[in-house]
Amino acid sequence: MMTSFIKLCIAAILLAVASPAFAQATRTWVSGVGDDVNPCSRTAPCKTFAAAISKTANNGEINVLDSGGFGAVTITKSITIDGAGPHASILVAGQNGVTINGAGITVNLRNLSINGVNATFGNGIRILQAAAVNIDNVNIMNFAGTGTNGRAITIETSTTAVRVNVSNSSIYNMENHAIHSAPPAGNVILVVDNVRIARGALAAINLQQLTAASIHRSALTNNRNAAGVRLEQSTATATISDSLLANNAAGVTLATPGQTPAVFLYGNTITGNTVAALQNGSGTVTSLGNNIIRGNAGNQAPTATIATQ
Repeated sequence: MMTSFIKLCIAAILLAVASPAFAQATRTWVSGVGDDVNPCSRTAPCKTFAAAISKTANNGEINVLDSGGFGAVTITKSITIDGAGPHASILVAGQNGVTINGAGITVNLRNLSINGVNATFGNGIRILQAAAVNIDNVNIMNFAGTGTNGRAITIETSTTAVRVNVSNSSIYNMENHAIHSAPPAGNVILVVDNVRIARGALAAINLQQLTAASIHRSALTNNRNAAGVRLEQSTATATISDSLLANNAAGVTLATPGQTPAVFLYGNTITGNTVAALQNGSGTVTSLGNNIIRGNAGNQAPTATIATQ
């Protein structure tokens, strides 16, 4: 009898130890017909990203089984959310689609659609704390707010060398800046590659401060009240290459008088902008060659030209 009792005690201890490991799987799943009480496994998926992230281990991955809307999510640990295959949507009204807020974490967002349904509060992706964020094949649309709302991607970190990559993505119908980098401290290294930003009220890409941006193979068009790329303070720099900046208010704006942000241009087409091709307060716009600047309300020349090596 005593032997049986001991065996039962051992089994209970093993079960208690195993349960947390089961709750933190390295790969979890969501489904449009899932249930958040499930363990988020392949055969018993969850309904929302918020439920799945609580059951996913650090550095794990959330996958999508079938099409659905999986709700807003706050991310506080290193994780990948990948919606490849079906239509993986975050449909939000009056809140942020994805909030990233974890010191030192790396977050990968792939193959997602984030729709703000023209509500006046919230942003698509808000980055408050992170070491690195990779955004690939993510479509963000219809955020209608102003001020601290209405942005597709906003970077508000305060640590050193935060790296944000945005690639192969589309952003449209923003009432605020589409990509807004405004770290109050530290610095951001931003790469934008093969991104389409269109039909916004303000700038396609706004670099407020403490940001070094590389913008490549991108189309920044039809942003009616501001520039394709707008830099505000001396601590903002941008290299723009092989990109289209068309039918905005301006192609490139260096916005704040007395500040000296720097822009380098190579192989771009800047055309059809209704106020100016290049609006320059006191910064520098340097051509590295092969730019086409024509058909704008003003076809301003770069402030300097240097040969590439």
